[in-house]
Amino acid sequence: MGMNVVVKEKKVINYKSCFDVIGPVMIGPSSSHTAGALAIGLVANKLLQGYPKKVVVKYYESFAETHKGHGTDFAIIAGVLGFATDDRRVPDSIKIAKSQGIEISFIEETGESPAGHPNTADIYLENENRWIRVVGISVGGGLIKVKHIDIDGFSLDLEGSLPIMIAISEKVNLELELRRILKSYDVEINDSLYMEKNGKYLYEFDLNSQLNDEAREELNKLNDIAKIIIL
Repeated sequence: MGMNVVVKEKKVINYKSCFDVIGPVMIGPSSSHTAGALAIGLVANKLLQGYPKKVVVKYYESFAETHKGHGTDFAIIAGVLGFATDDRRVPDSIKIAKSQGIEISFIEETGESPAGHPNTADIYLENENRWIRVVGISVGGGLIKVKHIDIDGFSLDLEGSLPIMIAISEKVNLELELRRILKSYDVEINDSLYMEKNGKYLYEFDLNSQLNDEAREELNKLNDIAKIIIL
């Protein structure tokens, strides 16, 4: 039987730097519909950890109404391909993806957003090894929140603010080591989530700041016992 434990640590404001307010350098026309959409696609890219063979994007509310004219389509696919917001290939991302044999579908949903926000994208990626799903919202200025993730048999409902770290392992006590590493680099945990299913354990941490290169390098040393994803 699976177990799902949520630990509330502390609340912080969502803006981490001045760039969260003014938005990122990006290919236009809109921070919400392009930069934010690309960021949601990039989350999907990081979760899959590989190139997809199939992409299905469901849009809700404002995204459903305006995605074609506002560049949301090419922005999300650019993120799925791992492009940065200022990459000159962003407008051509759909053409690039199709040239690589990736099957792409865009679906305009007529109902309300399952995330309760008008700029909602629900992205499903699949390749020969695995599939993932992420529901994200674009809240303005290129900022996003991740509201739901399906990965490796786990289904997570989240508060959403980035950065987020996810670790999946067969090691039951990995949480202590993860917390030790985060603490050693002065990274505070806002919320955490623990799940167990079929002998696998998932640890999710909402962080108050980005991890520096040294912290990421130390976490990478755990790759032989855990799949670690930093969003």
